[in-house]
Amino acid sequence: MPRRRIPRDVNKARELRDNLSLPEALLWRLLKGSPEGVHFRSQHPLGPYVLDFYCARAKVAFEIDGIAHDMGSRPERDERRDAWLRSEGIEVVRIAAREVLAGPEVVAESMVRYCLRG
Repeated sequence: MPRRRIPRDVNKARELRDNLSLPEALLWRLLKGSPEGVHFRSQHPLGPYVLDFYCARAKVAFEIDGIAHDMGSRPERDERRDAWLRSEGIEVVRIAAREVLAGPEVVAESMVRYCLRG
């Protein structure tokens, strides 16, 4: 039986899932059990991108930004990415990695509340 070809973006997402940054790992530990019934996906491939965290129910992507997001061409790349996601009907919320490190529980709770807003 021929092996099924796995798209590159799925492989990339799997690789990223296996190598989460510390802020992402801290959040994932708190979010992976679907707190308050809100299901999050970690390193979710969507179109040409892989989203740090995605809540399909609320159509919200949460991006955890370290200092590298402020350097070089990263701000422009992030803006193009955010514009593409908005064009797909997905809201983007950017969270500084330092905020996660300072209080992962507070950030995780705010992400859940954000997805539950009506």
